[in-house]
Amino acid sequence: MNLGIEGKTAIVSAASRGIGRAVAIELAKEGVNMAICARNEAELLKTAHEIESSCSVKVLPIVADLTKADDVKSLVKETVGRFGWVDILVTNAGGPPTGPSLSFNDQDWEDAMALTLLSAVRLCREVIPIMKGRGWGRIVNLVSMAAKQPIENMILSNSIRAAVIGLAKTLSIEVAADNITINSICPGWILTDRLVSIVKKRAESHNRSYESTLADVASSIPIKRCGTPEEVANLAIFLASEKASYITGTTIQVDGGLIKGLL
Repeated sequence: MNLGIEGKTAIVSAASRGIGRAVAIELAKEGVNMAICARNEAELLKTAHEIESSCSVKVLPIVADLTKADDVKSLVKETVGRFGWVDILVTNAGGPPTGPSLSFNDQDWEDAMALTLLSAVRLCREVIPIMKGRGWGRIVNLVSMAAKQPIENMILSNSIRAAVIGLAKTLSIEVAADNITINSICPGWILTDRLVSIVKKRAESHNRSYESTLADVASSIPIKRCGTPEEVANLAIFLASEKASYITGTTIQVDGGLIKGLL
């Protein structure tokens, strides 16, 4: 299927590994030039090189800390300076810490909001005027199933991820007439470093092995396995395409059937 985005420009945040990396790779396969960002320069440069080596696109790696407003502004400014515009934005960031709900202080909450919510707010605020000028835009927020179904010991993610969905839904209504769509994806248990960290912590707290704890996680999923970053990326690429022109304001889970709610 021709997704109609060849030659467009994207920004993919937190793209050096995991789901962000998978999204960047799939966009590149569709002929999309892009800026990718992460805090780890070595991993970022490696990912950029791998994408450019396998696809005929241009990749601009930018070291950025999404919790810093100036870094977000520089990310967008450098992207526009290199490519001239931004057509597609994929917001993504590492998840906040896990732990008992009452163990987090005000600073923990503020840090989590800066990472998870304000990074999306700032990125959208910077790119939407550019997209309006182009009369076309796609924004895809990578969130978490925690926004739809709270997860034990993950109050920061449960609370703040839901705020990102509220942001996306509100903005999607405001910019729909400008041919800009905004959608959110809620990954379930996807085999990333984040999941490995969560499972290891859970295993330690219950004095069990990592392998048996991961097996329990997989058995709780109707499809009976954890997902892959590529399976999330497949939906992200479609939502970022011309083919998804009448889909906006939605929140879609990629979870193997784990979320039990109807909506």
